[in-house]
Amino acid sequence: MTKELAGKVAIVTGAGRNTGRAIALTLAEGGAFVVVNTRSNRAEAEAVAQEIEAGGSKALVHIGDVADANAVRAMANAAVKQFGRIDILVNNAALRREKPFAEMDYAAWREILDVTLDGAFHCVKACLPALRKSGAGTIINIGGLSAHTGAKNRAHVVTAKAGIIGFTRALAHDLADDGITANCVVPGLIGTPRPKDKPEPAHHLTHRTITGNRGLPEDVAATVRFLCGPGARYINGQAIHTNGGAYLGA
Repeated sequence: MTKELAGKVAIVTGAGRNTGRAIALTLAEGGAFVVVNTRSNRAEAEAVAQEIEAGGSKALVHIGDVADANAVRAMANAAVKQFGRIDILVNNAALRREKPFAEMDYAAWREILDVTLDGAFHCVKACLPALRKSGAGTIINIGGLSAHTGAKNRAHVVTAKAGIIGFTRALAHDLADDGITANCVVPGLIGTPRPKDKPEPAHHLTHRTITGNRGLPEDVAATVRFLCGPGARYINGQAIHTNGGAYLGA
């Protein structure tokens, strides 16, 4: 593939592992300089940055919780100071817990929304001045299959990811005059490494892909890369599903 993103600067939140890592590496392969964000795991972030630089691009590690507006502003400022611009924002950071609604307290509810939904808000607000200057700014929000299908024991996650869809559509309207597109990439049934104490989400067991195969983080990353490129400027306000046919819907 070409270096269609050469000269662009991207921020990818939650980029230390799995899908976030794949997105950061894939955007770098397209020529973008990448700010690699993680909430606390510096070792993971630095490993991703080293991979990016080994591939010939540039990276900046920034440790910070997207639920903290001050930390997010510091990240945006660091990106502009280091690279001079921000063209792409990928809101990937999220928490995915499982708990029956009857046992869920408000703190557990807010924990998910603070990171997934409020975190996206903080990131867009902080990056907006630089995205406006880009002339071809791109916001990609990472959604979730369960926002469209529902899922047991995930009221907080389903709500947050459904909110991301609405947020994306609102941004597409509000920011169109600034030359900024906003789209949502919705992964489904992606095979990612999971700790032994964290089994596969229960709702994955009730869905199947058409081919029978699980997707890879790189499949999601490829969709993100396309939406960030010059060939996708007419795509705006959309939820693009990357799920192997596990969900077929609008």
